[in-house]
Amino acid sequence: MLTGSCLCGAVTYQVTGEAGRPAACHCTQCRKQSGHYWASGWCKDSDIAIAGEVRWFAASDTAKRGFCPTCGSFLFWKAHAEPWISFSMGSLDGQTGLPLREHIFTRHKGDYYEIADGVPQRED
Repeated sequence: MLTGSCLCGAVTYQVTGEAGRPAACHCTQCRKQSGHYWASGWCKDSDIAIAGEVRWFAASDTAKRGFCPTCGSFLFWKAHAEPWISFSMGSLDGQTGLPLREHIFTRHKGDYYEIADGVPQRED
């Protein structure tokens, strides 16, 4: 089981089922909301228990982003038409045992850093 929380602790969550290996997203939305690229794991909607108030922002016609309204921590990404939810790797407590699977939306990455870790990359 994985557990996580926002910076102030007002929102907590537990992933009770299997978690998918994380991806690092370099899209403009993730970079603007997180301040850099955003690494997230994922699980089935039925395998996560969220406690506390999450504020959802409709980032596009296809997805929304969840954050703590108190401290602003960006915690979740949820596609409207999919039965899974992504959660912030940085908000997890302790070690995860989940190695990075890939970098996505790399054609949108900032020009101030390089991706040099040998993990597969996708432009979109």
